[in-house]
Amino acid sequence: MGWGNIYKRRVKVFAVALIIYFDYKALQKREKLLNNSQKTSLWEKAHERNARRVLNLIVELEGLWVKLGQYLSTRADVLPEAYTFLLKQLQDSLPPRSLKEVCQTIEKELGKTMDDLFLDFDKVPLATASIAQVHRATLSDGQEVVVKVQHDGIKAVILEDLKNAKSIVDWIAWAEPQYNFHPMIDEWCKEAPKELDFNHEAENTRKVSKNLHCNKRCDDNKPANHVDVLIPEVIQSTEKVLILEYMDGVRLNDTESLQALGVDKQKLVEEITRAYAHQIYVDGFFNGDPHPGNFLVSKEPPHRPILLDFGLTKLLSSDLKQALAKMFLAAAEGDHVALLAAFAEMGLKFRLDVPEQAMEVTSVFFRAATPANEAPESMKMLYEQRSKNRKVIQEKMNLNDKEVKHFNPVDAFPSDIVIFGRVLNLLRGLSATMNARVDYIDIMRPFAESVLQCNLNRRPALNPRWIYDTPIHSDVEAKLRQLLVELGNAEKILGIQVCAYKDGEVIIDTAAGVLGKYDPRSVQPDSLFSVFSVTKGICAGLVHWLVDNGKLKLEDNVADIWPEFGSNGKDQIKVHHVLNHTSGLHNAMGGTNQEDPLLMTNWDECLKRIAASAPETAPAHEQLYHYLSFGWLCGGIIERASGRRFQELLQEAFVHPLKIDGELYVGIPPGVESRLATLTVDMSDLTKLSNVGNRSDLPTTFQPQQIAKLATTLPATFNSLYARRAIIPAANGHCSARALARYYAALCEDGRVPPPHRSSMPTLGSHPHIPKFPSQQTVKKQKSQKRTCLGFGGPGRIQSSTSSIQNSSGHDGKGNVYIQIPSENSCSIGEWSSDNRNVKLFDNPRVHDAFMGVGEYENLTFPNGMFGLGFKRSYSTNEELIGFGHSGLGGSTGFCNIKHKFAVAVTLNKLSFGTVTAKIIHLICSELNIPVPQEISKLVETGSTSQLEISKPLIN
Repeated sequence: MGWGNIYKRRVKVFAVALIIYFDYKALQKREKLLNNSQKTSLWEKAHERNARRVLNLIVELEGLWVKLGQYLSTRADVLPEAYTFLLKQLQDSLPPRSLKEVCQTIEKELGKTMDDLFLDFDKVPLATASIAQVHRATLSDGQEVVVKVQHDGIKAVILEDLKNAKSIVDWIAWAEPQYNFHPMIDEWCKEAPKELDFNHEAENTRKVSKNLHCNKRCDDNKPANHVDVLIPEVIQSTEKVLILEYMDGVRLNDTESLQALGVDKQKLVEEITRAYAHQIYVDGFFNGDPHPGNFLVSKEPPHRPILLDFGLTKLLSSDLKQALAKMFLAAAEGDHVALLAAFAEMGLKFRLDVPEQAMEVTSVFFRAATPANEAPESMKMLYEQRSKNRKVIQEKMNLNDKEVKHFNPVDAFPSDIVIFGRVLNLLRGLSATMNARVDYIDIMRPFAESVLQCNLNRRPALNPRWIYDTPIHSDVEAKLRQLLVELGNAEKILGIQVCAYKDGEVIIDTAAGVLGKYDPRSVQPDSLFSVFSVTKGICAGLVHWLVDNGKLKLEDNVADIWPEFGSNGKDQIKVHHVLNHTSGLHNAMGGTNQEDPLLMTNWDECLKRIAASAPETAPAHEQLYHYLSFGWLCGGIIERASGRRFQELLQEAFVHPLKIDGELYVGIPPGVESRLATLTVDMSDLTKLSNVGNRSDLPTTFQPQQIAKLATTLPATFNSLYARRAIIPAANGHCSARALARYYAALCEDGRVPPPHRSSMPTLGSHPHIPKFPSQQTVKKQKSQKRTCLGFGGPGRIQSSTSSIQNSSGHDGKGNVYIQIPSENSCSIGEWSSDNRNVKLFDNPRVHDAFMGVGEYENLTFPNGMFGLGFKRSYSTNEELIGFGHSGLGGSTGFCNIKHKFAVAVTLNKLSFGTVTAKIIHLICSELNIPVPQEISKLVETGSTSQLEISKPLIN
């Protein structure tokens, strides 16, 4: 193509684009002076006028612009009827090239004369498209075929058109910043040239046909998710000529023929959609150009779809295929956490945290296809949705109208999903053209589920990498891994972490299994598990930390710290009553779930309710487990006594000094979703629980029968983004086992911080970010106070002031945005000096006695009770008090033995009632010759929750 022609094509493209742009802009101003009927008439005329301009330009230029026109012709769901009606002509009826040119190309490519190759060759093409035209022919051996012949000189035209298209996209982005088509055109520039090699198309055709098990016979023994479509067999190919088996079919736009054959259009479109779902989710290899011209309907019953033209295909990596499946299912389930995790896995990044808007946009993306006559309503819905999302972004980012117009919330858009998006839009347009209503959620769901289930390999016997590849620290860990494999093969474990310290050193750090039922990614050392009531041990630790810093006393009346709390007979409740579960408020929030499962996510409302509640018994009269109320009681005390937000105090008191940044949260911040394990329930344990009788040491709202009912709803509730981001100090801690074990390793040595944990990758504490938690109304009142480390730091303590940190943006290597913490404010993992070895969380030399409620603290606890001050006491089989800890509903546990300087943590995502955790701790303690906790020993001996009436430590 000469430079003159190139210049002329470019000028024509830009001239038409400008004419159409200014035509619509003028109409927008003019319509303000007109009534509704006049407006409608003017817009219809403008659409028809401009659609004809587009059609005339495309017919004249051909090349890539034909493909664009074909794409637009299918978007009856969003484009005015004038465009789709006129551009339909481009699907298969472009002006053909001369027969002489066609024959010359065939003879040159195949090296034989037309007479040697064919007994018969139709002079009139069956169809002419942007790159090639197709003729029917009969080979010399008598086989009927179709011959696809590339247009002469089309390669130069296509490459030039791509440059012009990219220039137009640049101009649109400048003129109308809200329309950013750069990812789409970039991917098109990369993929479109591949269509020019018909050898590539031939191989793609064979591959898709094999993947879909295509044949002409209707097989009664169909595999799961079988799709009933046909694909022509490849006979021969060169770069510019492709010979395929001839299949007699009817075009999708030949309405009269389809009607005469009695074709069910709804069923036809659904089967085409199923074929693409199989290609995308099962095979990870799909045709990227499903416009109506690339389909036929077989004339023979049962009138199956015939798939054509595999020049533009996309190969997905296994990880991306799984991420797309997870994104689809997350949209189907309304699971914000899974959606954000899927986005992170596929490399889709946002400049701000807008999970609700991300879910809405994704749901719109997978919305049901509707007939063409409903297009105006669809367009209106999309416009309203877009306006609503823009308003949210404007308020969140504090932007004016001009700024929000130029603001793009997407920071990185992976090119690999551009073709995926194009396919869904083309399928939706196809459905609209055929006047079919297709529910993508229903049709595609089985395929998305199957790919995740097939790739889970949940059991060790099916997955050699079931145990994450980290060093084995000891013989005990080697034996532990053997036990985990046995439990995994018995399907008692889905995903798990185990970490243990002995004498301040790590002796076990193992991660195994997968992150969730529909998340086949491996559990890693830094994965975050929801640990339920294990969080109480952290919450109690914060109260003791404030006591140690002189901000409150265990004997203080709670009402003196928290004035609103003093109502309804609670004025005599003291801090130690709360920690010892003897405040009489065991049922204070017991009806929360029945009233509204998400009420517990409202921190301020829950604090108000706990402050307004009335006790059922006098303080210290009875010890009954405060399963939910404990968290808000402690949380209110912590915030009122410190004048700080709960989460800020947690970071300062424990997370920073212990170097466990990024691996311990009570309420997760945005950006960590991709590391979350998803909860599920061990139904066999749940069945046993339903037969267990009541227990006197539990409140009436937390009896086994209620727990059994609660357990069925827990995963859905606590997997939700609302629950995970909320502050629920009794129930929604998120941590890794190595962070939890390090916390208890410090507690069992009077608060002394152990040496750095360097053994597993990524290194513990290597998530250097300051979490940006949602603001809470309870702390807004204290915004004016000048804060510098609370002023609590005693001798040798690590000081950290968020106000003095110089923040800089960065990434953690997983796509999560974070705020860098400069080295001068906190020492790095590699800077552990002899001075750091003396860092302590507590100054009180008898802090162990306080945790367990013994010695001078014994008078603050209920006689012979199971709890100390905030922690559950742990006894050996010979009734000796050996340590303390806290377990969570489902089996996650943190525990330490003081005498033997031993700490262990177990985190898991398949909720059971203790057997798995008990076997793990029993093995470790036995191998180390450490007394086995009494409740663990009993549970291992009986092996049955029904016999034990639920193991006492594991219901907490």
